Amino acid sequence: MKKILLILGIILAFISCENSNKPQQASQQPAKKNVTVPAFSGDSAYYFVKAQCDFGPRVPGSEAHEDCAEWLTATLGGYCDTVYVQDFMTRLYNGNGIEGRNIIGSFNPEAKKRIIVAAHWDSRPFADNDPDERNWHTPIDGANDGASGCGVMLEMARVMQSQRVDDNLGVDLIFFDLEDYGTPKWDDETAHDDMVWGLGSQYWSKKPHISGYKAYFGILLDMVGAGNPRFPKEYYSQRDAAWVLNKVWRTARDMGYTQYFINEIGDPINDDHIYMTHFAGIPTIDMIHLNGDDDRTSCFYPYWHTINDNMSQINKSTLQMVGNVLMKVVYSE
Repeated sequence: MKKILLILGIILAFISCENSNKPQQASQQPAKKNVTVPAFSGDSAYYFVKAQCDFGPRVPGSEAHEDCAEWLTATLGGYCDTVYVQDFMTRLYNGNGIEGRNIIGSFNPEAKKRIIVAAHWDSRPFADNDPDERNWHTPIDGANDGASGCGVMLEMARVMQSQRVDDNLGVDLIFFDLEDYGTPKWDDETAHDDMVWGLGSQYWSKKPHISGYKAYFGILLDMVGAGNPRFPKEYYSQRDAAWVLNKVWRTARDMGYTQYFINEIGDPINDDHIYMTHFAGIPTIDMIHLNGDDDRTSCFYPYWHTINDNMSQINKSTLQMVGNVLMKVVYSE
């Protein structure tokens, strides 16, 4: 019996030594890699907004529009890997032909997985929501309605040049033209058709700057620079791209911005994201300042399409917040 016990002991000791030499299996999933997000500057974004407004109203066909287009192209050219300029012809609400220009700044243009951040860079030729009818035929500066989103994107480009996104991720910053040349509300003879808005995004969505272009998702910025902003979940964004909307609003929540990124469904807005989603097949959301039920002469921010949509409305802290959220979303992919 003692011999048997001794032999069993030797066998057990041998098995124990063998097991101790085998690599141990991890009992838990490895922790997620921390994402390093470069610092976005609200001050720099403010400068980019002001630089656009300094040209004057960027009404298509005007000298200010042409000068701003050249400046946008040159500025993006200093930051991005590639810049595409897409000139096109289209028709306005009144049937008149007009030239437009979409400008696209790209990082990692060879990457298959792509993300779009977009805004329109033109400004409205009519202040037709101004409380004073004498201003209705006056072009607007469009500081918030257009320039704010472009200012955020230009600052993103500046930062991404110095701290690159992952090589497997492509980022396209698209500046759409002719978003805001729709039928003025004082024109009773012309049909007020949704399709007369967003002409640049309609063109790009049908004929992108690269044949066969596809993107994982898109984020449209519209009126993202005013103080005390209110960004609910725009209705069509929730309907057509809820997973993108949730990704962005969850990021904003985790960063402490729930006071501004409201967890409720907002009005349905006919904006560039509609055409990006349905014509180009790219799920795209609209980050847009919308009023609450108790504060609305329209559903938009108070100085929408008025002569007071100028630099006095632009808030550096708002630009900082929006930029922080976008940078976190992009660098987390």
